[in-house]
Amino acid sequence: MVQTVDFFTPIVDDPYTFGQIAAANALSDIYAMGATPTFALNIFGFPIKDLPKEVAAQILKGGSDKANEAGIPILGGHSVDDKEPKYGMVVNGEVHENMLIRNSGSMAGDSLVLTKPIGTGIVSTATKKEHIQNELEKTAIESMKTLNKDAAKIMQKFKVNAATDITGFGLLGHLIEMCKSSGVSAKLDFKNIPFFPGVEQLANEGFVPSGSRRNHDHASGYCRYSDHITASQRLMLSDSQTSGGLLISIPEKEAEGYLNTFNSKSEIKAHIIGKVTSKSSELVKIY
Repeated sequence: MVQTVDFFTPIVDDPYTFGQIAAANALSDIYAMGATPTFALNIFGFPIKDLPKEVAAQILKGGSDKANEAGIPILGGHSVDDKEPKYGMVVNGEVHENMLIRNSGSMAGDSLVLTKPIGTGIVSTATKKEHIQNELEKTAIESMKTLNKDAAKIMQKFKVNAATDITGFGLLGHLIEMCKSSGVSAKLDFKNIPFFPGVEQLANEGFVPSGSRRNHDHASGYCRYSDHITASQRLMLSDSQTSGGLLISIPEKEAEGYLNTFNSKSEIKAHIIGKVTSKSSELVKIY
């Protein structure tokens, strides 16, 4: 049995969409372990005197519909009167011990596969400041609502050495943790890393959340950037994600098969973004 918990404040205006994103985000850790979710419990904070009950109902319906998509029931939960809405889930899952995927088994020679684009933190910040194109916001929201269910199911068909989901610590933060726990280093090819269209322009204009800047400050102590990687691009690599994709460390000979299988089923395309190397003085090199 595996278990995870995650919840946060709204990152979009629509309550139903917020419920969907929060639920997809909570489920993500279960999928990253190669497990199958079995049931969930709601965690809900809501200002009952300040917002209509219909808003609460829409948030919970968004979570319920996403749980239904994952094929699990919500068996209960806990709610409190709170000044700011907060929603998420405790999620239980099951996986055979021999099939459990950890973030600590990455091996030199592996390819690194990323299953969703990066940039939701920057997009959300620009959205809150009403400085964004509707199409970009819709694209990011669609990605955040998408379960990592297919990515996890396909992992079971290949020899995967390690995996993690990309959330609050950003791509570099989660990759650094994988390298640390596995005793390896990694090289990333910046041009192969998928970002939402327009994210670099927003980063250049300063729409980078404080959490992403903190991530960058931490990651920089473990990384070496090529000279052509700009300051904005470095921040993008550490952008704090909500309901991001899976980062999968998989033997090179298996990587293309995983990529082709996943991309034939998913509208959101996976990419090989780098490779794992023997441990060196810098945990991650970006070129």
